[in-house]
Amino acid sequence: MGVLVCSDLDRTLIYSTAAMGLEGPDEAMPRLLCVELYQASPLSYMTETASRALEALAGAATFVPTTTRTPEQYARVHLMEKPSAYAICSNGGHILVDGVADPDWTSAVQALVTGSAATLAEVGEHLESIHGDFVLKRRTASDLFAYMVVDRAGLPLTWVEDLTGWCAERGWRTSLQGRKVYCLPAGLTKAAAAQEVARRTGEETMLAAGDSLLDIELLEAATASIRPAHGELHDTGWTSPTTTLTTAKGILAGEEILDWFLQRAAPAV
Repeated sequence: MGVLVCSDLDRTLIYSTAAMGLEGPDEAMPRLLCVELYQASPLSYMTETASRALEALAGAATFVPTTTRTPEQYARVHLMEKPSAYAICSNGGHILVDGVADPDWTSAVQALVTGSAATLAEVGEHLESIHGDFVLKRRTASDLFAYMVVDRAGLPLTWVEDLTGWCAERGWRTSLQGRKVYCLPAGLTKAAAAQEVARRTGEETMLAAGDSLLDIELLEAATASIRPAHGELHDTGWTSPTTTLTTAKGILAGEEILDWFLQRAAPAV
């Protein structure tokens, strides 16, 4: 059987300008490839070396972008000339097959989270009650979860911790990624969707990568996994016996992750 590779995107494989973490003289910087436009402006990048490695990986394994982005947000990202046949969006809430969400999977996930946690309306109402200059935007996503865009420099000292406790009491969890604070039902996981894709494809070996608390189940479900030396998991010191840590940080960690995948999916390449 072949290899299934499920990887988070933002701050794992693709990077905004603010998240690149490049250091050194300009003439020593890697060549970059823009992989996402938003409102006709460049938003996310990979190095050209990472892009070539991803194309090679897609030829050697079943590559599945696995993201908390909604399908609409994911559609802005152009990783390869030929898009992946499968993609996981909305933190596992959607499985895309050739770019189209599988309605049966979506319905099953919605039924699961509706019956096991507080409603999105209740959580949304709580987030609406939070006031302060640090809150820039409030959003709901895919009728499944909510998030806020915040000014991290202005966050009150214990605010994320307090929100995490409030959500946990109601069967939800939180994740702080860049400028976004996500609130999701605990049962909404990338791992469940990845295991469903593995069942459909028949792949027995799963490799995974991710940088946030929302990636923990995915990394633990994989045969082997890797995380970058930055991000939420790194800040909390999370690790596992089957998880490798990159030596690089920022966008160069994306190169290292893809090389790690490629060595295990196609060792002769």
